Amino acid sequence: MAISKEDVLEYISNLSVLELSELVKEFEEKFGVSAQPVAVAGAAGGAVEAAEEQTEFNVVLKDAGAKKINVIKVIRALTGLGLKEAKGMAEEAGAVVKEGISKDDAEAAKADLEGAGATVELV
Repeated sequence: MAISKEDVLEYISNLSVLELSELVKEFEEKFGVSAQPVAVAGAAGGAVEAAEEQTEFNVVLKDAGAKKINVIKVIRALTGLGLKEAKGMAEEAGAVVKEGISKDDAEAAKADLEGAGATVELV
């Protein structure tokens, strides 16, 4: 008498969780396999790279440098802030000059600020 897949599935569906866990362990031992999911290196690496690709950037001012007046002018041009606010931003380490902008815009802002003598980071 042959046992069908349906018979096996019916038998398994009637097992308790503990009995099913023991059955899985026995399958692993008997056939030398593991029931743990295995990630494929190529596909997982591509998925991680796609997930890490940023679409929005923040321009963070690390240091205004020696030419603070020039940096303040660039901050005002980029943000539209008044003189007092731009000066406060230039004096604050880690100040976010622009938020959530495209990579091209962020790189252009970074180039402008660095050209004025500031140290800038894109995050």
